[in-house]
Amino acid sequence: MSPTLVRHQLPHSGSTRCDDPPAPARSRARTRDWAEIQERMLVPLYEAAYDRLGVGPGTRLLGLGCGSGLALLLAAARGAQVSGVDADESRLELARERLTPDGMPEHTRVVSGGLEAAAPGDAAFNVVTAFHPVGCVSTVEGLTASLTAAAGLAERGSAVVLGGWGPVERCATAGVLRVAQRLADSPGDYVVGSAGWRPSGRDDLEDLADRAGLRPDGSGRVSCPFGYADPASAVRGLLSTGLFDAALEAAEQRQVEKELAEALHPYQRADGTVWMPNVFRYLIARTR
Repeated sequence: MSPTLVRHQLPHSGSTRCDDPPAPARSRARTRDWAEIQERMLVPLYEAAYDRLGVGPGTRLLGLGCGSGLALLLAAARGAQVSGVDADESRLELARERLTPDGMPEHTRVVSGGLEAAAPGDAAFNVVTAFHPVGCVSTVEGLTASLTAAAGLAERGSAVVLGGWGPVERCATAGVLRVAQRLADSPGDYVVGSAGWRPSGRDDLEDLADRAGLRPDGSGRVSCPFGYADPASAVRGLLSTGLFDAALEAAEQRQVEKELAEALHPYQRADGTVWMPNVFRYLIARTR
C-alpha cells in the first residue's frame, strides 16, 4: 500500500458548497463525530462498489472527498494503492492517522496541493471514487470540475464511482434531513448551486457523469441503515455530515439539536437505540 493524501480545494463558483473549507461551526469535535459515529454507516456502499470492480492488488485508486479516510482504508486492506483528496484539513488529519498509524513510512507520500500532486508516479489511476459528499446539491458544479480533472489523471476506460441517496421513499433519514431544510429556509424548488440537502432525483448520478464527460457503465443499490446507540449519538452523527450547517447559521444550535432530536423520535426503539433504514445508490462510469 502506498497511500497519498492531498488537501484539495475544488473550483469555486461563488456559492457556498459542502466541499468548501469548513465553516467555524464545523468544529474538530464534529470532525471526530463524523469519523467515530457517522462515516461507518456508508461502509456497505464502499464495499459494494469495491466488490463490483474487484478492487485489490493492481488497483490504483483516487478518492475524491476522501474525508477521514475510511473508504481508502478499506481499499488499501484489499491490496489497492490509494490516494485521497479533500478540502477539510481536519478530516484529512484523521485520514493520515488511519493510513499511516506508525508514522510516515518511506513508501508513503502525504502532500498538500492540487489533484496533480496525488498522481501516482509510475502509472495512472484506474479507479476514481466520489462517495462524498452525498445528498448535498450545492456540490454539483465543484464536483463536476473535480471529476473532469481526475479523469485526466486516469487511464482511458477507468472506472469512476459516484454515490448518492436512493429513492426518497426508501430513505428514512430523508424526513429527518428536512429539519435542516426547513430551519435554513431553503426553497421548495432546488437549482444547481443552491446550498443544503434535497431528495435525489432518479437520474442525478447519470446527469453528473454526463456533465463530467463520463460514460455510464452500470449502477446498483445498497442498504445503508443509519444506526445509533442513542438519540444523542444520532444528533452528533447527523450534525457531523455538514448537511445542517446552513440550519446552524440560520438558527441557534440548541434549537437545531432540539428539533433534530424530535424528528428522530419515531425511529427510536424500545432499547433506546435509533435505527433508520436507507437505500443508497452508486453509478459506475468510465473515462473516455
